[in-house]
Amino acid sequence: MSSNEAMVKATLRGDMRERVRALSSAARQRESVQLCERLSKSAFWQAAQTVLFFAPLPDEPDVWPLLPALLSAKRIVGLPRYAVAAGNYEARQVRVIPADLVAGKFGISEPTENCPRLDLSQVDLVLVPGLAFDPSGGRLGRGRGFYDRLLAGFWGLKCGVAFDAQITAAVPMQTGDIRMDMVITPSRSWEQISRKGMPN
Repeated sequence: MSSNEAMVKATLRGDMRERVRALSSAARQRESVQLCERLSKSAFWQAAQTVLFFAPLPDEPDVWPLLPALLSAKRIVGLPRYAVAAGNYEARQVRVIPADLVAGKFGISEPTENCPRLDLSQVDLVLVPGLAFDPSGGRLGRGRGFYDRLLAGFWGLKCGVAFDAQITAAVPMQTGDIRMDMVITPSRSWEQISRKGMPN
């Protein structure tokens, strides 16, 4: 990545953090509820039998209320766990919440060491947070590349989830950056692909 590209990304990260900070806690809660409703009614969500979830940070949409319903429906649910030796995240299956969770490296809830590894080739859907998304599936993360490395070679459905304010016209993408197959917000969604076995 050139210095100019790095500067563009850094500027966009700063702008997006300001946009999210400008949202009141009530607005974040309201948009999170709306996003969960849209997500739970979508055909791709209802079709997915194995879902890689995420534990939201305070500046991310709170999709956590969807987790108990997934587990009650006997779907396979995974969460990223930081693997110290690899210096990156891996997928682990969770079955009981909160018993299967611990505070992870960055203060993010993650599966315990005893939770079994989840093969990404068996995952239908991954929910992916980010600082910014664009309508063509471009994603801007926090700059460490964790999700880009985790999802490299993943052929399931990658869905970016965001507040409405986190959508921008274009996210600069470089080699190694993973593009989303769809992006969903409280008021809109964008789909880039039609995948065999998954509804449009």
